[in-house]
Amino acid sequence: MNTNGVSRTLQAARTQELIYELKVEQAMTRQVITVEPEDTMEEVRRILKEHKLSGTPVTKGGELVGIVSIEDLIRSLRNGNGSQPVKPWMSESVTTLYADEPLVHAVQKFEQCGYGRFPVIHRKTKALVGILTKVDIIHCMLRRLEMDFHQQESRRYKPRDWFAELDSNQTTLGLRYHVEGGNFEKAGEVSSKLKRNLLTLGLSPDAVRRITIASYEGEMNMVIFTEGGELAAAVEPGKVTVTLADHGPGIPDIERAMQPGYSTAPDWVRELGFGAGMGLPNIKNCAHELKLESKVGEGTNLQFTVFL
Repeated sequence: MNTNGVSRTLQAARTQELIYELKVEQAMTRQVITVEPEDTMEEVRRILKEHKLSGTPVTKGGELVGIVSIEDLIRSLRNGNGSQPVKPWMSESVTTLYADEPLVHAVQKFEQCGYGRFPVIHRKTKALVGILTKVDIIHCMLRRLEMDFHQQESRRYKPRDWFAELDSNQTTLGLRYHVEGGNFEKAGEVSSKLKRNLLTLGLSPDAVRRITIASYEGEMNMVIFTEGGELAAAVEPGKVTVTLADHGPGIPDIERAMQPGYSTAPDWVRELGFGAGMGLPNIKNCAHELKLESKVGEGTNLQFTVFL
């Protein structure tokens, strides 16, 4: 048996799970080097050279007003001298991330936009609170994986077989949670609670990972598209079945909705960093069985099963 190969596989699985669990603020760099619109492009040149940066945010009173890149610097030097202010050369249209946004959305944004970094702002105040790069994400993952390793070494946890201890012909443990629609700050909390409870029951980490990711995607769909609903998990010997039910607008074309990248999320939701169109495909990839029923104007009932 190739133990190194198994270790790498488990590590990859844990990494995939982590990007759903972690928030952008847990990976971002909080100490951000910035310039102001009235600063000169010569000052920008000095900062980029000194700190080995390819660009830096432009702020006014702590609020993000633009971003200036090394390309902007080169253009300014071609058209004048370094005494020019930053404002005419900076880009005012800036793609940002929210600090409380799930890290998985940041990963998707890096892939979609091809940028090297994203300024991070506070959802309510819009103040610049950090900056996130791909390197930041990698370092954050490595730190969490190292923490996981030390925790596992410090306590060799042996899961308890609850079902074997119960005198019953058929035993099912039910867990129910309410999902609040439209509340993006709490998005993902229900799935995190479910994960903790399943681990407490002694389910295998791989099964819990599948359930958590699929539950998270289903929960996000409820938050984005509906006024809320219910997530219920039925834990039985050999399997866990999760049902997500809402009274939302329904899905007009289920077959199309199952295609990667397809999304009906409105622009304001996309601006919040959600609605990338990967929810249902991700659920399908994680689950062993999937059932989806939906009626336009009435709601959606999604059920998936993961075998233990």
